[in-house]
Amino acid sequence: MDIKHLQYFIEVTNTTNFTQAADNLYITQPALSRIIKSLEDELGVSLFIRSRKKILLTDAGEVLYKYASIITEQIESLEMELEQLQTLKTGHIRIGLPTVVNSFFFSELIAAFHREYPAVTFQLEENGSRIVEEKISNGSLDCGVVVLTNSQNMFDYYTFVKETLTLVVPTSHPFAGKKQISLKELKDQSFIMFNQDFELRNRIMNACKEIGFHPKIISETSQLDFIEEMVASNVGVTLLPESTSKELTSKITTVPVVHPVIEWNLAFIWKKDSYLSQTNKKFIAFAKEKLLHSSS
Repeated sequence: MDIKHLQYFIEVTNTTNFTQAADNLYITQPALSRIIKSLEDELGVSLFIRSRKKILLTDAGEVLYKYASIITEQIESLEMELEQLQTLKTGHIRIGLPTVVNSFFFSELIAAFHREYPAVTFQLEENGSRIVEEKISNGSLDCGVVVLTNSQNMFDYYTFVKETLTLVVPTSHPFAGKKQISLKELKDQSFIMFNQDFELRNRIMNACKEIGFHPKIISETSQLDFIEEMVASNVGVTLLPESTSKELTSKITTVPVVHPVIEWNLAFIWKKDSYLSQTNKKFIAFAKEKLLHSSS
């Protein structure tokens, strides 16, 4: 069975039209019809129900389409991987990072990888965890960092940061001198929040809901710098991960939040059971070694 004949069969199935499929494949319609007929003769079954308006798959056609799709995808992956084996030190890596993550550390990580593989290029995209997950899922990003949730079953991942959220207030705030604070004490505060694309927001909202109040949100954004400036200007307070809070301006201070402690765990993810180039595999392994070492 010729792999090209399977590809032609898939094209006819997808277009439901021999003429259109032939145009897409840059062959004549009679030639395509002969190829499909020879495939039917080889398999001993009819693959299509032909009508004036369009063609439909027979039961046998449905079975062939299922396996032909798998076979052609595997062949394409094989060809890509063989090509990558010959050019391991080249490639392009698309990475998603939440805005709230310390991007300085990741710039160092990428710089270290670039020193070993100078021909590799990078695309970095900052967004909320939800968007990063979505883009890795649909293939527009290769890998990325997200807040760990229970929805990671469609991804392979490893956790490299486990910390908690802290209250962030201006140094002039009445809570600034406290050694710790319960979440319930914040029920009358005005909050500056990340928008709904960020899992951090969900963590805060759910924690507040569990103890009986809905936080008063006066501003939402996707930018950490804006949140920092708003808090420093005494417009409101926010909750941020410990590591992020350490990088902020001296105009604000942090207070550990207890009762409850709100966990914030980061994971490096990539799509499960999906093709990864050798370059991406190498970067994921490289990042794992560096990230786990830095967190130990």
